[in-house]
Order: sequence, then C-alpha cells, then structure tokens
Amino acid sequence: MTFASIRKIGFDTETTGPDPTEARIVTAALVVRGGGRDDTVMSWLINPGIPIPAEAAEIHGINDAKAAEGADPKEALDDIAERLAAGLRYGMPVVAFNLSFDWSVLAYDLARNGLPSMADRLAGIGVPALVDPHVIDKQMNRYVKGSGMRKLKPTAERYSVELKDWHTAEADALAALLIAEAQFAHFARLGHMGPTELFSAQQRWRAEQQAGLQEWFRTKATAEQGGAPDKVIDGSWPLVPAQRTGGAS
Repeated sequence: MTFASIRKIGFDTETTGPDPTEARIVTAALVVRGGGRDDTVMSWLINPGIPIPAEAAEIHGINDAKAAEGADPKEALDDIAERLAAGLRYGMPVVAFNLSFDWSVLAYDLARNGLPSMADRLAGIGVPALVDPHVIDKQMNRYVKGSGMRKLKPTAERYSVELKDWHTAEADALAALLIAEAQFAHFARLGHMGPTELFSAQQRWRAEQQAGLQEWFRTKATAEQGGAPDKVIDGSWPLVPAQRTGGAS
C-alpha cells in the first residue's frame, strides 16, 4: 500500500503572528484524503480575542471584523484537536508543512484555553504518525538554491503540485498532502520507515537543519539578514518549547 493510497489528514493554520508560542489560531483546516474515498474538508474561522496585526491579515485575508464572526476559540480548538487525535488514534498520519509551527501553535492555544493537550488526548497510542514535507524536502532535496525557495508554494512547484488559492488553510493543508504523496513516491526510503522510525528521523533531521541555519546566521549572514554571533535557532520538532522560540525555518 502506497502513502498516496492510505487515508491521511492534512493540517494547516493561519494565525495572528509568526511565534507559535504566542500566536492565536484564526483559521484552521483539516483535509482528509486517500483510502479510496473522496476528500473531506473541514475548516474553522476562530475569533482569537486579540487584534490581528496588519501584516498577518495581509497574508491570510482575515481582519478583526471578519474574525469577530468566528467561533469561540475554546469550542473550535477542542473540535480541531479531537478530530486530529481521533485520526491519529485510528492510524491516519497527520501531514503539515513546517509541522512544528502548526503543532506548536495548537498546543499553546489549547493550554491558553484550559483544554486537554494533544499528548493527553493521545496517551497510550505511542508515537503519533506525523509527517512534515518541509523537513523531508530539506533532507532529501538538499541543493535547492534561491531565497524563499523552501516556502510552501515553490516547494509545491518542485513536486509538480498546482493549486489556485494559496494562503488559505484549506489550500495549504491540501498542498502539504500532495507534496508528501509526491515525496513518498519519489524517495523510496520514506516508504520503508514505520511511524516511529520516521518520527525519530524527522526529529533528527530538523535538529540538524536548524543547527546548520544557526551556523549560517552566526558566521555568514549580514546584519540586514538577521545575522548575529549569538543567534539561536531552535531545532525542536514537533513541539517548539516556549523558552527557546526563535529563528526562521
């Protein structure tokens, strides 16, 4: 059975900002795909309860007025988390591009609203089947050149994934799924890994990738590029610790 044929969940969030420990989820989407069945798309508009910065609204198109129409965060976040947990308990992989952001922003938003964590919801199932096409691309396709070429859209183009409505949670969740399907088809090594082995590999790859990025910021980047000799880039995956947030992906 191929990765493309199994039932799996694409996950994406659009938020109030770039720091997953502080940002609130504004929109979220789950796209359930594969298994010989039609795709199922679930989406949420959430009132984050705080102002949405203009730069964030420019990316995802949700301003304060639109967000005010959204659901209560406690109800919506619990629904999102439980649907993710149910899929993982059933054995469906969860796929997200730069997964450590979406997994972390959900984790901190759950805690902020006094809701059970994903770890609590998944107690007893072992290592969850999480797939991050961003980490996999950096590991398997190391020699991509050009500023910004590791972002979602250019990465999708490298894997012949074409979508129209970029930067909606629904489109980005589907793009993550399609990129992952292409990666598993192209890199046979991935298909030979079980969930535990792949989870551990992605943790290791992410740590190595971010350590390399940290070294670049410390030794080669200009001040205009954010370079500094004491720059810290966190390499945690899938959960970014609050006390060590920082850096770019």
